[in-house]
Amino acid sequence: MIRFGTDGWRAVIADGFTFANLRLIAQAVAEWVNQQHTGDQPPEVVIGYDTRFLSDRFAAEAARVMAGNGIVAWLTRTDSPTPAISYNVKQKGANAGIVITASHNPPRYNGFKLKANYGGSATAEECALVEKELERMESTGRGPNLMDYQQAVDKGLIRNFDPSWMYYQHLSTLVDLDKISAAEMSIVADAMWGAGRGAFTSILSRSRCHVSEIRGALNPGFGGIHPEPIARYLNDLVAAVQRTQADVGLATDGDADRIGAVDARGNFIDPHTVFALVLRHLVESKGQRGAVVKTVSTTLMIDTLCDKYGLELHETPVGFNYIADLMMKKDILMGGEESGGISVRGHIPEGDGILMGLMLLEVMAEHRVPLHDIVADLQAKFGPTHYDRIDVRLSQQVPKQQMVQRLIETAPQQVEGETIARVDTLDGAKFYLADHSWLLIRPSGTEPMLRIYSEARTPEMRDALLKMGRTLGEKALG
Repeated sequence: MIRFGTDGWRAVIADGFTFANLRLIAQAVAEWVNQQHTGDQPPEVVIGYDTRFLSDRFAAEAARVMAGNGIVAWLTRTDSPTPAISYNVKQKGANAGIVITASHNPPRYNGFKLKANYGGSATAEECALVEKELERMESTGRGPNLMDYQQAVDKGLIRNFDPSWMYYQHLSTLVDLDKISAAEMSIVADAMWGAGRGAFTSILSRSRCHVSEIRGALNPGFGGIHPEPIARYLNDLVAAVQRTQADVGLATDGDADRIGAVDARGNFIDPHTVFALVLRHLVESKGQRGAVVKTVSTTLMIDTLCDKYGLELHETPVGFNYIADLMMKKDILMGGEESGGISVRGHIPEGDGILMGLMLLEVMAEHRVPLHDIVADLQAKFGPTHYDRIDVRLSQQVPKQQMVQRLIETAPQQVEGETIARVDTLDGAKFYLADHSWLLIRPSGTEPMLRIYSEARTPEMRDALLKMGRTLGEKALG
């Protein structure tokens, strides 16, 4: 049975991710859209896709299903960033959005992201309604309604469009492009073979910055890497920055909703640091106020910044959908997660790697000093912090709550002479030490895996906490 996760459904191409399954999901979405629609005009759905193998064909099939159900499908002409699709859902007043993408996953995967009318991921409740339709179709043996592609175009039920320029115009209201232009920076954009290709070069094409792009060609195999902007996959970006003596390198993942960066010295700037730099910039340089939301696995620097500025801080389980929910309910200045999904007030409730790359450029333009100096200043005032994560595969699947209880029961009283001050179970087991170091152990709900995160004032304490996390996981299995 097809099940939706926190941001849609993913499977291996030609195994679970087939045209037959894609059509069934599209039909279930069409049923849901028609049930929710109350207007006199036909409902509308925006459909986009990334650079993966057959993504364009899968998207066209989804559009055919929408047309077969009397729904207008706005289908992008080419691969496009997920946040651009999401923004167009909201801007067009569409009922929903579909993005064919597996984001940062390996090239053998593809996926189906479902977007709600507010321009963010559909809620768990909305996904459950789509799953209910899938179950009903399976039990009755019903297949999808399909319309011939050209017939749907002729009837105006499939409408091809370019989502980029409306999205770029919106970004220009959130970022001071004149200030970035005046800084005349040299920038390397790394699309990682994904749908963010051409974004930074297009947005900054009329600026005085020099922007070059690497890994921007259409390559469904992603050059043999995972299109995830983390240090291990950014060697090409480091080399390009140093070869061209650029001021900064900006990397986006497969569908451009995550950000990673490299400074002029080749140091990786992780999403925690980007989050903290931009938050400080919004408050100190732009005079903005509001609450902040972060996931439980995100850096303690955000807590320290909020303490200094007197900002309310919310902590959520891992998953941008939790952040999006708060962004729609409260006056949230900024929200982000450890994996690089970050957004700000005035934007859609969706992680956006392109926006965050531009905001990092604005931070650099404001300070007019090298990025490594800005990061050093941040660490000196709000750190130092040393962060890492490891994944440990288990020999067997253990129910999440049961595993969390075992982790708590077997935990020691001290680590490296520091007392464990408290334990939080918002998402897994998070151990806070007296010196403000912490260890988070999150059992996966779908596979026998422990995700272990640690942050400390020294690399030695960080590594000791990661070792403790591995040991606790082994003990919890008995």
